[in-house]
Amino acid sequence: MAPPSRKESEATVRSWGFSHIFTWTDGPNAHYAPHSHHGLTTHLICRGTLTITYPKDERPTKETFGVGSRVDVEAGKVHEVWMGDEGCEYVIGE
Repeated sequence: MAPPSRKESEATVRSWGFSHIFTWTDGPNAHYAPHSHHGLTTHLICRGTLTITYPKDERPTKETFGVGSRVDVEAGKVHEVWMGDEGCEYVIGE
């Protein structure tokens, strides 16, 4: 069975109630320093892996997500992200 197309993945994120949707690709081992967003964001992993931590949590841990995973980040929640060795493609909903 073939993986969902980009159009299908974007439709899935739209069905979750997000109105601003786009697909983003990061190269191998890309890193986003701690940051936050004004609103709730979601990430549907289409290819590769994404590792996330919440550095302001009392006991921060890292969690890695792969293809098909949904990662939601609450509005204002500080998070830091690393992409895997193969990079990562994901649909973002805002």
